[in-house]
Amino acid sequence: MSTTAPAGCRSDLDPRYYRLCDKEAAWGIVLEALAGMGAVTSVALMIALLVLICKVQDSNKRKLLPTQFLFLLGVLGIFGLTFAFIITLDGSTGPTRFFLFGVLFALCFSCLLVHAFNLTKLVRGRQPLSMLVMLGLALGFSLVQDIIAIEYVVLTMNRTNVNIFSELSPPRRNEDFVMLLIYVLFLMALTFLTASFSFQGPFTAWKRHGAHIYLTTILSIGIWVAWITLLLVPTLGPQWDDTILSSALVANGWVFLLAYIAPEFQLLTRQQNPMDYPVEDAFCQPQFLKQSYGMVNRAYSQEGIIQGSEETGSTLYAPYSTHFQLQNRDSPKDFSIPRAQTRVSPYSDYEGRKDVS
Repeated sequence: MSTTAPAGCRSDLDPRYYRLCDKEAAWGIVLEALAGMGAVTSVALMIALLVLICKVQDSNKRKLLPTQFLFLLGVLGIFGLTFAFIITLDGSTGPTRFFLFGVLFALCFSCLLVHAFNLTKLVRGRQPLSMLVMLGLALGFSLVQDIIAIEYVVLTMNRTNVNIFSELSPPRRNEDFVMLLIYVLFLMALTFLTASFSFQGPFTAWKRHGAHIYLTTILSIGIWVAWITLLLVPTLGPQWDDTILSSALVANGWVFLLAYIAPEFQLLTRQQNPMDYPVEDAFCQPQFLKQSYGMVNRAYSQEGIIQGSEETGSTLYAPYSTHFQLQNRDSPKDFSIPRAQTRVSPYSDYEGRKDVS
């Protein structure tokens, strides 16, 4: 690189930072501005998320706030990592690129995966995940990529050689970079599949949240297919590698904000709708309890009454009356004519009476 500072940069500026101010290579300035705006927006949304905690009425949406806050931390890191790709590759930016690229995207897609899995339960009226379980799953899924990245960086640098990434040939470096992100591609595909399952269920209000994740994952897959294809195409020179990767970071970061976070914020403070849950929000009710309508007691059923009438020999039955029917009893017939009878005086046997002779 020429030692003469390009237009827009100071003469005493380190040549590694020329892309941040070079007016002739305007892509660096444009991506820098977009990344800076994205970082400021992410911080503002994180503050807004903390402010809106007390205003969220739906308990299941409130449980998701820590996971979404973690997601915003990952998006903030993605915008910050863009500057490591605009700056020239050297001993300091090389390990940062290879380690943080996969770790940050794994964190974001893990949060989306946990949210999508929780929606598959809510849309079917099942018991959702707790706040700590969702947060633990998101961190656990992303931890796998952390281990993979640490092992690769340590083994590649041979513990001390931080300049090994800039010393590798561009084709070898790009192949290693893509191979290091296989687990992130797996998380992306799993998130897409899980989000598609969130559209099946009787409680349709949760399907809109699933649509946000579905759209975000589709756009992210398109971005990743594009930059991986461009990065591995042999006809493009290595001078375009940093442009491709930094553009992918900025584009995917804004997709996360516009396709997922912004729509979720609109639904965050809405009043809880009873139609979004089973009756009386009863997740603990027995699932196999048979519900009956009308006559609950079998003693009042038509079948029981008919059977009882057959046993007693009576055919009188009123279909919508109680079990205790009014029946006509057959009384014995008496055709005799009643005759007058004399009544005996109650004082005839009185002991204190005197006999009159």
